[in-house]
Amino acid sequence: MPRKPVIVSACLLGLKTRHDGTDAFSEEAMAAVGDRTVVPVCPEQLGGLSTPRPRAEISGGDGPSVLEGMARVVDEHGADVTEKFLKGAEAVAEIARLTGAGGAILKEKSPSCAVSTVCRGKETIRGMGVTASLLARKKIELKGF
Repeated sequence: MPRKPVIVSACLLGLKTRHDGTDAFSEEAMAAVGDRTVVPVCPEQLGGLSTPRPRAEISGGDGPSVLEGMARVVDEHGADVTEKFLKGAEAVAEIARLTGAGGAILKEKSPSCAVSTVCRGKETIRGMGVTASLLARKKIELKGF
C-alpha cells in the first residue's frame, strides 16, 4: 500500500519562498520525506503575501493564540497581517485534506510553519506557527526542520 503524501514547506525543498526571497533547503528534511509524494506549500504565499515580503512575527503569543484571536501577526513595519496568515493556514489544511496527507515537514522559526520554535525579535523561543497549529488541531503529524 502506498504511503500517504506529505506536506512540505516549499522553502525546505529549495524554492525561493522565504520572506527575503531565499530558500532554506534542507537535506535532513528531504531525507525525512523518504518515498512519500511531496506536496509543497508556502502558507504565506497561499494567504496572499508576496515574495519578497516584510519579515513578520507573532505578537502576544504563538500560533494557537492567533487561532483563538488572542494574538496577532505583525510585519516589521507594524502592519497587521494576521488575516493573511490565517487564510494561508486554512489553505494548507484544505490541501492536506484534499491530498490525504499523513504528515507535514515544516520550517522551524517561521511564524507560519514553526513546529516548536518561533522567532521573536532577535530571539528564538518555544512556540508554534499559525499553520503548524492548525495542522496539529487537524491531527496531522508534524516534524520541524
